[in-house]
Amino acid sequence: MGQNVLIIGASGDIGAAIAERLAADGYHLLLHYHSNKKAIDTLRERLTEERILMELKADLRTEHGVNLLLEKLVLPVDSIIFAGGNALYGLFQQTNIMDMEEMLALHVKAPWVITRSLLPQLIRNKSGNIIFITSIWGEVGASHEVIYSSVKGAQNSFVKALAKEVAPSGISVNAVSPGFIDTKMNDNITDLEREAVLNEIPMNRAGLPAEVAHTVRFLLDDQSNYIQGEIIRINGGW
Repeated sequence: MGQNVLIIGASGDIGAAIAERLAADGYHLLLHYHSNKKAIDTLRERLTEERILMELKADLRTEHGVNLLLEKLVLPVDSIIFAGGNALYGLFQQTNIMDMEEMLALHVKAPWVITRSLLPQLIRNKSGNIIFITSIWGEVGASHEVIYSSVKGAQNSFVKALAKEVAPSGISVNAVSPGFIDTKMNDNITDLEREAVLNEIPMNRAGLPAEVAHTVRFLLDDQSNYIQGEIIRINGGW
């Protein structure tokens, strides 16, 4: 396989699952994280050493952090997976401007800048994949998660538009839109709330990070190249 894949947010549950799946299938990884070095160290213990080419520590909420990441990227990148970010819970009218700006920077502006910087080499190669892990809330919206829903919706729009622009260059741009996945991001809900959500899901269970990773691997396959600008839902029918 031998492709170099940059995973933004490799320290999260979904990012780590993607890293494990791709390493097992022969990809080489460039792993970005913000502060959870322990998760990256755990990944190193699970993967064969030659699969991890670089670790890239950077806070993508800031322009300095994005520039730092790009400066550190001295190896070629064949595909990019945006699996990072965080949720923001609370009433919209109580959301402060700083939180709004950080969510926009992390989920929208940072991916714009990173993609813009790396796109020329993908275009020269006439190949590559750009994959976003978005969210069901980016499509249907969620009360008490208005900002998160907004930025994930922006990612979906970016995917659809960029796919049309770069398709002639042989580059695929798609998103995976998870529903309720068993990750630390959902640790803030009560057992009662969890049960209520599961009762709404036809499959009666939460999804697994490995299931999201499987779909990412499918999209990276050369035979998936004709899939373009799609938002693939992984939600158990929710």
